[in-house]
Amino acid sequence: MSVAAAQSDIAPSLRRLYIARFAFAILWAGATVAVASTLSPLAVALLVLYPAFDVVAAVLDARSGKAKAPAWLYVNMAVSVLAGLSLPLAASSGIPTVLRVWGAWAIAAGLVQLVVGVARRTLGGQWPMIVSGAISTLAGAAFILQAARPDPSLTGLAGYAVLGGVFFLVSAIRLGRRQS
Repeated sequence: MSVAAAQSDIAPSLRRLYIARFAFAILWAGATVAVASTLSPLAVALLVLYPAFDVVAAVLDARSGKAKAPAWLYVNMAVSVLAGLSLPLAASSGIPTVLRVWGAWAIAAGLVQLVVGVARRTLGGQWPMIVSGAISTLAGAAFILQAARPDPSLTGLAGYAVLGGVFFLVSAIRLGRRQS
């Protein structure tokens, strides 16, 4: 099987996965905005849930087709597991530490998303993933900088999730058009 044929086999699975990621991001953002004023147990659970969902999505992505999964997906899984384990510890130190951990994770996950998007660009629908990866990297740096402000907030994480979700939706739509 050619690389192009193997990649085209994963397009329907990726499309479904991207739509699920969009829906999750929107729901997660709404819940996060509702509890973002403090680091309550619910807020910490939501913080952990986002990278945990990212791990599940990367596993599903890696299993989505006959083509060999990009090795970078496994890097993303490891980085997201590390973030999920680190966020409760960071929460015990306060919002600035949470923002630093989240920012580091956003940078690493964004770089991986960018690299995977570039590797899959012949599949179609990947330019939104490439742009989203670049924006995630920049947003991660912004979260780290925000941690130094006098009154940092978690509400920016919701905006990050919504924007990422929109890029997943755009990519899903583009993949669907490519299939037609």
